[in-house]
This record gives sequence, C-alpha cells and structure tokens, in this order.
Amino acid sequence: MVRVSRSARGIALAALAACGGGGGEEVASPAGPAGAPPAATTQQTAADSVARVDSLARSMELSREVFAYRGAGRDPFLSLLKSGAARPMPGDVRVRGINFDPRYPQRSVATLQDTTDMRRYTVRVGDIIGRIRIAEIRPTEVVAVVQEFGVDRQLVLPIRRRQEDTP
Repeated sequence: MVRVSRSARGIALAALAACGGGGGEEVASPAGPAGAPPAATTQQTAADSVARVDSLARSMELSREVFAYRGAGRDPFLSLLKSGAARPMPGDVRVRGINFDPRYPQRSVATLQDTTDMRRYTVRVGDIIGRIRIAEIRPTEVVAVVQEFGVDRQLVLPIRRRQEDTP
C-alpha cells in the first residue's frame, strides 16, 4: 500500500476539480430549486471524485533525491595560513621530551610544544599535527615530514637541553 500525504491528495483533488472531474460524463448544473439534481446523484458524483483522487494518489509516487556531503570539515576558499588548520607551524615546534624504547621503537613517545600558544602535543610515529607528520622518533631527536604546497620535506627536531651554569 502506498502512503500519500494529505497535501498530495489535496493537489490531486484540486487538479481533478479544475479539469472538470476527469470523467467523460456531463454533470448537470443546478438551475434552481425546481431543476436541481437529486441529492443522491450529487453525493454519488462526489464519492466517485474522491475515489478517483484516491486511486490517482495511490498510483502517483513522489520521490525526492537525497544527497549528503561527506568529509570536508573546512571551507576550501579560506586561506590555510589564516585558519587554525595549519597550526602549529613547523618553525614554532620544539621538542620538550622523548621517551625512547630501544626494543620497540614504534612504542616511543615524544612531547612537542607550540611556542606561540604553549600547547603541548604527545605524539607517536605516524601522528599528524597540522601539516607535520611524525616519521621517526630517535633517542635525541624527532624526524618529521612537512607537507608544503604538495611537496614533502624532512625536518629534524632535536631535543633541547638546558644549559647548566659552570663555575
């Protein structure tokens, strides 16, 4: 059974009424009280019209095309340099600490800090921060690949140790 909304039935009924009922028979117009058709004939004509509208509505199927966009969380027309998607910039990242595992280098962890807003990032091999992808973590440095305008370049970030005062 096809379900048709009330608005579709109303449109079909209005179209049927506008074209004269859709049937080939002539309907007598009321000429007054003496020449008026009997009430049973008028009710039967109305019932036939409703039956035609229902059958027309059942045969008519309305379908709507549905399209959903996926992905693309940012506006492609905005500059990457102005948006937060490019942060942190490769020159603003410093290595604050490395926990290196010589047995399983894939389990090594490094802590990076963005010097502009002081955010810290805990990263492993394969993690991506902005345009920076972590390629390798070594005992004293982090090797990253930076993607700039379709070209990949390698960036080595050494761990910075504080200078101790000598007497």
